[in-house]
Amino acid sequence: QVRLVQSGGGLVQAGGSLRLTCTASARFHIGWFRQAPGKEREFVSAIQFIGNPQYYSASVRGRFTISRDSNKSTVHLDMDRLKPEDTAVYYCAAAELGGWNARQSQSYHYWGQGTQVTVSS
Repeated sequence: QVRLVQSGGGLVQAGGSLRLTCTASARFHIGWFRQAPGKEREFVSAIQFIGNPQYYSASVRGRFTISRDSNKSTVHLDMDRLKPEDTAVYYCAAAELGGWNARQSQSYHYWGQGTQVTVSS
């Protein structure tokens, strides 16, 4: 049974930092998506399982960093210089190895439970 466990998030003032963590029970590409109230779910960042190429949306590039532990099972999303518009529920997602479009939610097979990130102005 595949398991994705998310941790981290919370409330922070604008300009602050938070870390999100996703732990997977198997070998996957991992992505992060977010959904703000009244908006569609959008791609944030992703990391490939082999070689660890990283992908970012334009809105977070330069502020967020995705990384994978040496055990390959845990992925972190370090979010710096947070803005109020980063407020959303953040979801970790896992894609089985093979054909994968990092930015498309349809490419992912498993989803975490979601975690709230709130950035106050």
